[in-house]
Amino acid sequence: MDKEIKILIFLVNGEYYATDIMEVERISSYQTPTKLPDSPAFIEGVINHEGYILPIMNLYKRFNLNNSYIGQESKIIVAKENKGRIGIIVDLVSEVRDVKLSDIEPAPEVVAGISKRYIKGLIKLEDKIVVFLNLSTILTEEEKEDLL
Repeated sequence: MDKEIKILIFLVNGEYYATDIMEVERISSYQTPTKLPDSPAFIEGVINHEGYILPIMNLYKRFNLNNSYIGQESKIIVAKENKGRIGIIVDLVSEVRDVKLSDIEPAPEVVAGISKRYIKGLIKLEDKIVVFLNLSTILTEEEKEDLL
């Protein structure tokens, strides 16, 4: 029997990305982060999330995409990290769905300019290819030390 996993699909810069639902704690409405001096460029700032400080990452800046855009549909995905949590701004949360492991292909070296270390693979769905992100590697160990 082909094993399945649940993924959360979301849009950033018109591209579909996904993450394992087990890496997601919750999806929150977008709120404007408080900027922090001297934080990395891809960190928009922090928000108060249920009484703790949550660093907010901008994937546009992390992946060196063009201008980031915050719209009415923008959400913050709260991702669980071993050391803490991080919020990730996405343009739109699309859906949660089951995917067969056999439908996930290994990632090529570079996908749309995004380093392979962020990517678990590519998921082929009926009408699109979804980049399957590994949220736990979006921050380097050093960045986790500094931020979480």
